[in-house]
Amino acid sequence: MAVKTVKVESALDSKFKIESDIRGHKIVVDQPANAGGTDVGPTPLEYLMASLAGCIGTIGRIVAMQKRIELRGMKITVEGDINIDGLLGKPTEDPVGFTEFRILADIDADMTAEEKNDFVHAVDARCPVSWNLLNASKVTISAV
Repeated sequence: MAVKTVKVESALDSKFKIESDIRGHKIVVDQPANAGGTDVGPTPLEYLMASLAGCIGTIGRIVAMQKRIELRGMKITVEGDINIDGLLGKPTEDPVGFTEFRILADIDADMTAEEKNDFVHAVDARCPVSWNLLNASKVTISAV
């Protein structure tokens, strides 16, 4: 098994803005102004959805290259339902996270509807982000 460690270093400012350095790329996480942030970047939940869409697109390109499919492009929409009571500290019986993600992949390739459906399911089966959302990954957290 080939293992690669992926690392992201992030720092929270005095409000909600979090700046991350990813292999020299800078990204900003923030909250909308009406939630106390400065709205200079997407929320962590939006980045999670963008990560899922990005993984589907990336793996889609890999699968297409391997199967010699002329994939001209894909438009990927991700939406999810989340109960915000838990993250706000309000009592709730429901899980804190998303209860469902819905991915819609508009595939630009010369394929039948059935072939597109088979393709997108093959892609999803190889997407590490999707896998981590479907399965419990071990998470350890500690203070330094």
